[in-house]
Amino acid sequence: MSTTLQGPAIFLAQFAGDQAPFNSWPAITQWAASLGYRGVQVPTWDARLFDLDRAAESKTWCDEFAGIARENGVAITELSTHLQGQLVAVHPAYDEAFDAFAPEALRGKPAERQRWAVDQVLKVAKASQHLGLNASISFPGALAWPFLYPWPQRPAGLVEAAFDELAKRWIPILDAYDEAGVDIAFELHPGEDLHDGVTFDMLLERVGGHRRLNIAYDPSHFVLQQLDYLQFIDLYHDRIKVFHVKDAEFRPTGRQGVYGGFQSWQDRAGRFRSLGDGQVDFKAVFSKMAQYDFKGWAVLEWECCLKHPEQGAAEGAPFIRDHIIRVTEKAFDDFAGGAADPAQLRRMLGLN
Repeated sequence: MSTTLQGPAIFLAQFAGDQAPFNSWPAITQWAASLGYRGVQVPTWDARLFDLDRAAESKTWCDEFAGIARENGVAITELSTHLQGQLVAVHPAYDEAFDAFAPEALRGKPAERQRWAVDQVLKVAKASQHLGLNASISFPGALAWPFLYPWPQRPAGLVEAAFDELAKRWIPILDAYDEAGVDIAFELHPGEDLHDGVTFDMLLERVGGHRRLNIAYDPSHFVLQQLDYLQFIDLYHDRIKVFHVKDAEFRPTGRQGVYGGFQSWQDRAGRFRSLGDGQVDFKAVFSKMAQYDFKGWAVLEWECCLKHPEQGAAEGAPFIRDHIIRVTEKAFDDFAGGAADPAQLRRMLGLN
C-alpha cells in the first residue's frame, strides 16, 4: 500500500529571531500552525527554540517539548544539525568563516571545535530517539571543496584522501545513529563535499553502504548545478529520507553562468526563490515522491533573495498542500477488470 506523504511542514531556522512570535518555542509553533503548517523542522543550535543538552539527556523533557508543539497543532518532523555537521570537517581555508557556527570559546581552535561538533551531532541521535523521530538532517562538511575545479591540476589521490578522512570521521557517528534507530540525511549542497549523486556515492562506498547514510532531497540546489533533479529521485529514492521543498531559477547570460561571477544573490544567474517563483517542476517532483512511496514530510525551506520571509512562509503552506498527492488505493481501470481465472489465463496465452 502506497503512502501519502505528510505536510505541509516548515524549517524554522530561517525564521527564528529575537522578536515575537519567532523567539520562543510556544510562540513560533503557534505561528506555524496559524499559517496552515502541520509540522516543524527544528534547528538544534538555536537556544531560543531548543535545548539540545536537555533533549539528549531526558525523554521527559522531549515529551514536554513535543507536547507544546502538539497542543499548538504541529508535529516535529526532524531535528537539524546543519551548522554542527558542517564543522565535523572543515578545510583550513574556511576556518575563520565557519568559526561563527561554533561557541565563541571555540573560535580559533579548530580541533576543539571539531570535537564539539561531533558531540553535538551525537546528541541529536539521542534527542531524535527520545522524540520518536526516525530521521535527522545535516551537512557532512567539506575537506575537498576548495579543489572542486581541477585547476591547478590536482595531485593524484587528493580527493580520495579527503573522502577517506570524511568516512573516518562519520562512521562512528553513523554507528551511533544506527544504535538509536535514526537515519542521518545529508543535504547535498554546494560547499559540501557531498553535493551531488557522484559524491554521495563516493562516501557511501567508503562507509560500506551504511544504512544510516541517507539524503535530504532539495531540488533547488540541483537546479543551480544544472543536474536532472527528477532522474535523481529515480536513482536515489531508496536513500531519500528528508524532503526540502525549495524553489530556484537558473538564467544564464552571455556574461555569467553556473559560477555566478562572485555576484550577490540578487545578481547571480542561479538564485533561490520562494515557492512558485522559480523553475522547479514541483508537480513532477511530488509525482515522483508518490510513485516511490516517500513516507516523510514535505518541508518548506524558505530562502529567497527577493521576497520577504513572512510572505514566503504564508504562501508556502497552501503551495505544498496543493501539491501533495493523495495516493490512490486502486488502479484506474479496476472497473473493467474481472476475477482472475488460472485456466482463462492459460487459454489467453494459447497454452491449452
